[in-house]
Amino acid sequence: MDRLISCEFNMDTACVELKFFDGSMIAIDTIAVENEVADNMYQRSELDYLIYNDPIGYADLILNGDPEMYLKTVTEYKSLDN
Repeated sequence: MDRLISCEFNMDTACVELKFFDGSMIAIDTIAVENEVADNMYQRSELDYLIYNDPIGYADLILNGDPEMYLKTVTEYKSLDN
């Protein structure tokens, strides 16, 4: 897995798919990721934005980053209960 050929969101499978020069492929199940790391609609919205607009950035965040810390940093959620 040395060179990335393509990275795109597949609407049919709800996966971000990475294809490499050697023929290998990684498929990231975006629904499973959202269920695991997103606590509210604002965090889900941020992940959705990355999926549709920057799938390479999304894949890098999930595979190499800390998605929970990223979401806490970029989203601000204020409960209406306060």
